[in-house]
Amino acid sequence: MKKKYLITIIGPTAIGKTSLSIALAQHFNCDIISCDSRQFFKEMKIGTAVPNEQELASVTHHFIQNKSIFDTYSVGDFEKEAIAKLDELFLKNNVQIMVGGSGLYVDSVLKGFDDFPDIAEEVRIKINTDFEKFGIDYLQQKLKELDTDYYQKLSVDNPQTLQNPQRMKRFVEVCIGTGKPYSNFIGQKKNQRNFTPIIIGLEAEREIMYDRINQRVEIMINEGLLKEVENLIPNKNLNALQTVGYRELFDFFEGKTSLEFAIEQIKMNTRRFAKRQLTWFKRTENAIWFDYLTDRKEIVNSIELTIN
Repeated sequence: MKKKYLITIIGPTAIGKTSLSIALAQHFNCDIISCDSRQFFKEMKIGTAVPNEQELASVTHHFIQNKSIFDTYSVGDFEKEAIAKLDELFLKNNVQIMVGGSGLYVDSVLKGFDDFPDIAEEVRIKINTDFEKFGIDYLQQKLKELDTDYYQKLSVDNPQTLQNPQRMKRFVEVCIGTGKPYSNFIGQKKNQRNFTPIIIGLEAEREIMYDRINQRVEIMINEGLLKEVENLIPNKNLNALQTVGYRELFDFFEGKTSLEFAIEQIKMNTRRFAKRQLTWFKRTENAIWFDYLTDRKEIVNSIELTIN
């Protein structure tokens, strides 16, 4: 039985992952699995840099604009659906492509998740209610109290996670719902995958990366981002819309900032996001990193050395 390979393209936003993924998919005659956690939503097209119609027509893509912002959709849901889709695609071709800048979603497919018990719905409701009343400080204090070791680990290794309400609510609900520290459940179960990952990272000098981000934001504005965000104002509190490029323009439409200031905030927050992406992806084991201008033939040759 021939080995199966999942070529996975990682890197910060605006680095050129989409164009490389299409070139590789055309070379290997395969499909593309997208794992950008905001490109799933059909109401968010411009601000999430969804591939254009020509790009989407050139290669079959999966998990792009396949959900609504009103749907409840988790990284666990994505893992199940992506693995099922890959099983189907590998029947046609032993090489497939995955691309995206959402590190947790990439990891969910490559490595899977630890096995956590089901949590009672009333526990979730109580934690959500308390969060609405007391904010992120409540979740941080609860985790510190219920799983001190894990709280300290996050403080050192991944402090931005302590500011992420969805992740923090999950940690606390596991602690309360099971009566055990969240960290007790980490590393207990190893997920088996029927493919070998080939991980390609794209990077650039920081100033180049930041300049590409600034240019992309200007392009989004010119393509109609303001109208897209304006149409979403009635739903601005939905979780999917707590996203760079949308939050800043909601403030503009509410009269809290000028348009010029909002656009500069989008650029700055996107640059910060790209920095966090790089920090996450640089920890990826066995990734092969290339400058974003590297000739595609060189990347193809590197992949074929592994496959053949």
